[in-house]
Amino acid sequence: MKIGIVCYPTFGGSGVVATELGKGLAKIGHEVHFITYRQPTRLDFFSENLYYHEVDIKSYPLFDFPPYELALASKMVSVVKYEKLDLLHVHYAIPHASAAYMAKQILKDQGIHIPVVTTLHGTDITLVGKDPSYEPVVTFSINQSDGVTAVSEDLKRETYEYFDIKREIEVIYNFIDLDRFKRQKKDHFKLAICPNGEKLMVHTSNFRKVKRVEDVIRVFFEVRKEIPAKLLLVGDGPERDKMERLCRELGTCDDIRFLGKLEYVEEVLSVADLFVMPSEKESFGLAALEAMACEVPILTSDAGGIPELNVSGVTGFVCKVGDIADMKEKALYILDDANLPTFKANALARAKEFDITEILPLYVDYYQKTIENSLAKI
Repeated sequence: MKIGIVCYPTFGGSGVVATELGKGLAKIGHEVHFITYRQPTRLDFFSENLYYHEVDIKSYPLFDFPPYELALASKMVSVVKYEKLDLLHVHYAIPHASAAYMAKQILKDQGIHIPVVTTLHGTDITLVGKDPSYEPVVTFSINQSDGVTAVSEDLKRETYEYFDIKREIEVIYNFIDLDRFKRQKKDHFKLAICPNGEKLMVHTSNFRKVKRVEDVIRVFFEVRKEIPAKLLLVGDGPERDKMERLCRELGTCDDIRFLGKLEYVEEVLSVADLFVMPSEKESFGLAALEAMACEVPILTSDAGGIPELNVSGVTGFVCKVGDIADMKEKALYILDDANLPTFKANALARAKEFDITEILPLYVDYYQKTIENSLAKI
């Protein structure tokens, strides 16, 4: 198949999943065309089946903001038409699904039929999509898609709850490339961070309020009272300055390192003993899955689709959002030397269920089914 993939080219989950999916599809022989305003973060071109088409966004004095959706729709029309694509797969509903609908109608007027699959990732539904300014467009665009997928059962439920969706939504979970995300031998790195054998906790996110990074620091503060420990915070975002101030207030700066954005986060995960994700909203928890693939147990909230990934008491623990005391107790239980090896083994075993080799065929089958169904309606 010739597949066009539209995504945000960022460190965010939707962009990462879209990029890794495209690379996986190319690896098994499909021709994949990425359409976005910048080359995706994890995209490389070590495959003859991968192509990148940049959306050119021009600014005009008439517009306060560049009309990205129009430029994107035009680029989709061009790529579908001249590369003879079989299907468009758009990740994140806003504005990709609506732009795809526009492109589809333009192509239809030219006698070209292009099926569109929309994948819902999370905040495009649970946060932005529910805004009254966007809801009618989001609802219409999803209903006009030829196929719709969501990355968790919880996200599927929320979509039906908050939007008048007439289409069937297929749940296809996020995935991990176990060839890349695996525990590496980084003893020298661990020794540099934890020279006295301290336990190492890790958190990665975009430091938005919804990620509750403050809870990570407060849980660490309580754990550190009981056992020697260090904390690595990976990522950057609007809450970082506030978190740095909190570290100073709690007197934990010597034991916490802010590492900023890292492309190869698996190197950090390879030396971690516990991954903490206390989010108040999380459609799936891709960062937690990456940790599990590196044999790191996870301590999470019960938000969204996380409990579909984290088997409480097996791969880690699931706690109520904001319950610092419970998270502290569960963290200490996991980090106990008598328990840690079992949790690590269980985390890896669970991650293997989400290996890209298990999930990729589900997307291929869904593409084929969508193409067949859409052609039958012409």
